[in-house]
Amino acid sequence: MTTETIKQQIQKNRKGTVRLTIQKPNGKPLANREVSIGQTRHQFLFGCNIFRLGTFADPAIESAYRERFENLLNYATLPFYWSRYEPAPGETQVKRITEMAQWCAKHNITVKGHPMIFHGTGPKWIENLPFAEFKRLQFERITREISGFAGLVDIWDVVNEAVWTPGHLGGKDPMARICRRMGRIGMIKHAYALARAANPKAKLIINDCDPVPKYARILRDALAAKAQIDIVGIQSHMHKGYWPTEKTQSVCDEYSTFGKPIQFSELTILSGIIQPDHSWNKRRDDWFSTPEGEELQARQVSEFYSMLYAHPGVAGITWWDFTDDNAWLGAPGGLLRKDMSPKPAYTALLDLVKKQWWTPKRKLMTDAKGQVDVEGFLGDYEIVADGDKAKFAIARAGRSQQRATLVGK
Repeated sequence: MTTETIKQQIQKNRKGTVRLTIQKPNGKPLANREVSIGQTRHQFLFGCNIFRLGTFADPAIESAYRERFENLLNYATLPFYWSRYEPAPGETQVKRITEMAQWCAKHNITVKGHPMIFHGTGPKWIENLPFAEFKRLQFERITREISGFAGLVDIWDVVNEAVWTPGHLGGKDPMARICRRMGRIGMIKHAYALARAANPKAKLIINDCDPVPKYARILRDALAAKAQIDIVGIQSHMHKGYWPTEKTQSVCDEYSTFGKPIQFSELTILSGIIQPDHSWNKRRDDWFSTPEGEELQARQVSEFYSMLYAHPGVAGITWWDFTDDNAWLGAPGGLLRKDMSPKPAYTALLDLVKKQWWTPKRKLMTDAKGQVDVEGFLGDYEIVADGDKAKFAIARAGRSQQRATLVGK
């Protein structure tokens, strides 16, 4: 796909025009008046995990992390890995996670919980429990967390990396035991039924790693079994190399055929060299960002995000991790360096998200009926006229009509 084609697809798929009828607080048309209209939020989810929030000893570092996250992103993944969330029976991180979610809500950042079922993340205290007891606790955890956080966390990765079960750790992993007893599809269907019952309004994601054909088969079988999956999550950790353009386009096209929105749920593009002996199970302390790597990362970030944003099947992208400080596997995959200074990739992405793909505030004149045509990128908008305000959204590509009533001071 050429750069020009990508630009055309973005214009086609990510912009719309609204014939807006603006009314005064008394309900009468705001006729022949100048109004200020500007975008306040993207519909598309530009995200990252926010695991480091509140963990830095240096207040200046903590402040920089928060400020740069808020300035760029509108979507955050919260950590619900069972071993960390509940290291001892009944001793959960509910207070910390609640505070993280509340900070995100305050800054208009949508949150997602990750994950409910994931091999290899069970706490030590479950390892010697009888199977029936472990199974009960695993499924009760889904109900407890998703119902307990309803209204604060309404998007969830329910099942993560099902391709690795039931064979993980030779079948000895606790989740592998459940998968073997219930069957992979049976386990998935039951988990999503519990999640839906716990919060009927939640958006439920199935998430998996490199989208090999096995994942597509699992997804096809789960949907055929009526598993209540709302969104397809695709991981794209590029520690072993940047995806070719053809692969990216092929993955987007193939997974769009399931009729569900796609989120690229875990994306890493390195700013350092590829390590030939890289292992997914071993952290390194000798993996560093380089000036040349940072420039390449910026170019690849711009290209990859543009391709995904142009594709109508993709609804969101989550970067992994925000900073190199304590990044997964020790890899130089952050948008920020360890001192929270922005890499060129951060600057390039900020230019796309908040400039090239953002509708700036502008003055428009209503007609005699109080109507005005507003063209812009899909998302939330605010109208201001003589201090009175109203909100509306450009929710779909193409043309539509809406009515907005100003609210007085």
